[in-house]
Amino acid sequence: MAEFSLPANSKVGAGKTHKAPDGATNTKTFKVYRWSPDDGENPHIDQYVVDLDSCGPMVLDALIKIKNEIDPTLTFRRSCREGVCGSCAMNIDGTNTLACTKYLSEIDGDAKVYPLPHMPVVKDLVPDLNHVYAQYASIKPWMRADSPPPPDGERLQSQEERKELDGLYECILCFCCSTSCPSYWWNGDRYLGPAVLLQAYRWIADSRDEATGERLDDLEDPFKLYRCHTIMNCTKTCPKSLNPAKAIGEIKKLMVERR
Repeated sequence: MAEFSLPANSKVGAGKTHKAPDGATNTKTFKVYRWSPDDGENPHIDQYVVDLDSCGPMVLDALIKIKNEIDPTLTFRRSCREGVCGSCAMNIDGTNTLACTKYLSEIDGDAKVYPLPHMPVVKDLVPDLNHVYAQYASIKPWMRADSPPPPDGERLQSQEERKELDGLYECILCFCCSTSCPSYWWNGDRYLGPAVLLQAYRWIADSRDEATGERLDDLEDPFKLYRCHTIMNCTKTCPKSLNPAKAIGEIKKLMVERR
């Protein structure tokens, strides 16, 4: 029988329980992943019983209430509260999504809140995104053109050309898709993942960009692109209802067409 040893701090234990205020009748329990690099302790799950009658409708509202009124040590990212910055991406009720757009009413029973999976954790619900942002930078996500722009205005597109970017430009780089992808879990050091590949196709599909050949050359690699096995977790979990798997498929089609 094979035996596996896990890192010393990999076992998640039980943490503290914070009860609801006296007199609260409409409550929900939040089971929140907690870990700090400063105390040398294992990760643990703290429970917070929140009075929903004095809380907003979203998971992010509850987390902010917990931090403001119950436990100021809880750490998480948030910014826009409108589903456009991607800062509050986390695993909620077993699904990667945005805390600011996830309704509490959509969660039956206790709400389980964890950081994005298969990512190093900085603290509590904050994942380390340095690696995925380095991968994003590697695709050169800006318009590349050698020809001079028109002297009297911008580089223009037809309406049909502009429509080719629909479903691509809306990506907010929350990385819910990449962290839900088994191929990225196992090959994230070399596979770019659905979020970055969707962004790569956004520029390949842009009629104003003149570096399509170079972009495809850069992606012609056994791992960067071809570790995608069309599992479709990325499309299922995207909080913006985008389809990264389709974008990856379009890149693969272009690879075949130019051979």
